[in-house]
Amino acid sequence: MGKTKNVLLPIFLIVVVDVLGMTIILPLLPFYAERYGATPQLVGLLVMTYSLCQLVAGPILGQLSDRHGRRPLLIVSQVGTFVGFIVLGLARSLPLIFLSRFLDGITAGNLSLAQAYISDVTRPEERARSFGLIGIAFGIGFLFGPAISGFLSQYDYSYPAWAAAALSLTSILCTYFLLPQVTPHAADETGPGGKRLGVLDWGAYAQYFERPELGPVLVNFFVFALMFGLFLSGFALFAERRFTIHDHPFGPKEVGYLYAYSGLLGVFIQGGLLGRLVKRFGEQRLALVGYACAAAGLVGLSAVRPLGALMLVFTFTAFGNSVLRPCLTALVTQRSGRHEQGAVLGLTQSLYSIAMIVSPLASGWLIGEGRLAQWALLGASLAGVGFLVGARRAAR
Repeated sequence: MGKTKNVLLPIFLIVVVDVLGMTIILPLLPFYAERYGATPQLVGLLVMTYSLCQLVAGPILGQLSDRHGRRPLLIVSQVGTFVGFIVLGLARSLPLIFLSRFLDGITAGNLSLAQAYISDVTRPEERARSFGLIGIAFGIGFLFGPAISGFLSQYDYSYPAWAAAALSLTSILCTYFLLPQVTPHAADETGPGGKRLGVLDWGAYAQYFERPELGPVLVNFFVFALMFGLFLSGFALFAERRFTIHDHPFGPKEVGYLYAYSGLLGVFIQGGLLGRLVKRFGEQRLALVGYACAAAGLVGLSAVRPLGALMLVFTFTAFGNSVLRPCLTALVTQRSGRHEQGAVLGLTQSLYSIAMIVSPLASGWLIGEGRLAQWALLGASLAGVGFLVGARRAAR
């Protein structure tokens, strides 16, 4: 166990640094693209570009890592992210910004490869606790990354990109010098039939949706991913057009600080509150609470303008999102066999990527047409659908 802890520490540091780099870019990208002439529709296409590339490249990187090991492919993925951030820092035109997201997306696999590495170095009974490190790393990243971005963007929009590039280089060095090579688990642990499912294996994926216990949870996860993707891809542009501070519209600083507040709330929830809530209510009922809070927050977001009211409805939305992902992921794993959890979790990642292709396009179109309230109400409607699907399942 001591050896496992020594291996998990560097992978935890690597994931923290990677998530910091990602969350530094998150609140900045829409404003960066707008500076060089992007419409909201093009911003949606920009966000979609990364997710589409990730959807295609992720399974390929996973299959290569099964054959050649996690560490070399993790380095390849990190180098792609590093080059993408460098291009973004140098970008003075919209095509270069698109190129930066393409390079990052086509090599995107840092998180899934880190999860596979953790699975390789831990016993099955230890994995749930070890995967919790990923959640902690995300909490830290979403707490500090957007705040760093908001602070640096006051001086120049390229500064957050350079900070993300420096963090990405640090992550590469940590992987090269601190992370030992390990032998991947045998193929029969990666999915049904000993086969890791790829992006086009929809026939194999369909079997999971046909199961009465698992199918509704997968549908619920996809609805959540659509709602979350709509919110994540559109909130910066929505806030810029809806809210002002000292007679100036919201910019990357204000959006970054709001995302940092959301990260703080997420750390508080993941740091102990969630476990107590799950123990008392169970994942299914807690997911319903999460959908209800998200729906209430998004309905409020469609109407409010004072900053105090914004903080209140943003808190509801952030709480709902923070509760939903871990609860739905836990339900997915509970309703699938241990031998197939890798494939099922891979399916949820594919569903998330598909949602992040569709939802940014919807966000870009609605906000570009000036339909700000409709954008928020669409997110609330998705939360309502998720609530109804979950409530129907809970009533059985």
